[in-house]
Amino acid sequence: MSTGFVFHERFLWHDTGNAGLWMPAHGLIQPEPHIENPEGKRRIKNLIEVSGLIDQLHPIKPRAAIDDEILRFHDSGYIKKIKQLSLDRGGDAGITTPFSHGSYEIACLSAGGVIEAVNAVIDGKVDNAYALVRPPGHHAEADMGVGFCLLANAVIAIQQAKATRNVGMVAVVDWDVHHGNSAEHAFYSDPSVLTISIHQDNCFPPDSGHIADNGVGEGEGYNINIPLPPGSGKEAYSNVFQRVVEPALRAFKPELIVVPCGFDAGATDPLGRMMLSSSMYRSMTEQLTTLANELSNGKIVFCHEGGYSTVYTPFCAHAVLESLVGVEQPIEDPFCEFLDNMGGHQLYSHQDAIIAQAERLVKKL
Repeated sequence: MSTGFVFHERFLWHDTGNAGLWMPAHGLIQPEPHIENPEGKRRIKNLIEVSGLIDQLHPIKPRAAIDDEILRFHDSGYIKKIKQLSLDRGGDAGITTPFSHGSYEIACLSAGGVIEAVNAVIDGKVDNAYALVRPPGHHAEADMGVGFCLLANAVIAIQQAKATRNVGMVAVVDWDVHHGNSAEHAFYSDPSVLTISIHQDNCFPPDSGHIADNGVGEGEGYNINIPLPPGSGKEAYSNVFQRVVEPALRAFKPELIVVPCGFDAGATDPLGRMMLSSSMYRSMTEQLTTLANELSNGKIVFCHEGGYSTVYTPFCAHAVLESLVGVEQPIEDPFCEFLDNMGGHQLYSHQDAIIAQAERLVKKL
């Protein structure tokens, strides 16, 4: 497979400042680098270079998204506000979304990078693509930044593809450990976009991602949330894919699949409480690419979201990229055997109950 790869050094120059994890550092909280900092993304780039995988990737040059593209989703008042703050010393774009001078321009480059990845796949320049972009986007709302996300990268790219590339049916499969609220809200009444979010129940945003939130109007039935309990591992995610994701995609028959790709469901992540290793990310990628080849002539794009274990996240990202390329002899993940053999990977009844509810939603498609 020919796999496109979007990256730019400026993504790493987005400055979120100091914090205590994500909390403002004041009072008894001693400051350290904000949890959403460049290191994890830099280490992903480093690993694919050291392993030699980068030689099998086709570079896609990002460019800044323009106002017309951004304003298909975002409110003009919000964009005006963060533009002005970015010209000064920055601030907070809304809820837990700190940024500094120049970050708006980098966010535009991030959104434009995902647009270019989608364009490259649609135009047949590559078979699939991974956009290693920053800042992330899957929490950004129309009128405010949320959860480290300034602009809704995937939403902007999907709307651009639908407006300019004659793309009809699009499926979003978001496996970040946090709910993909951006795509849900953008397409909640739109039957041409199926949004699926597999996330830890009530983790972030608070009171978001409920299984009962299933779309409205013409879009009723086209939003599927699978809020898995904390501690879910290999068998829970395998069952989600077999019983929910695969049948939903087969029923919907998308022309394009977009994956907001977070690695914070990894077993070592400080912001999630799930149990995945790189082997599960590899398996999920293989399943999605197989479905994409069958349903949408292989048109699938991954855009980077969360993942805050700076040591381990690169191995998860590398596994995804190897799967997209079709590498026959993957590198060794030195953590994988230990993580995959921890207790708790079996499917428990309380996990099965949630998946069974989501199965019933698929039958409405």
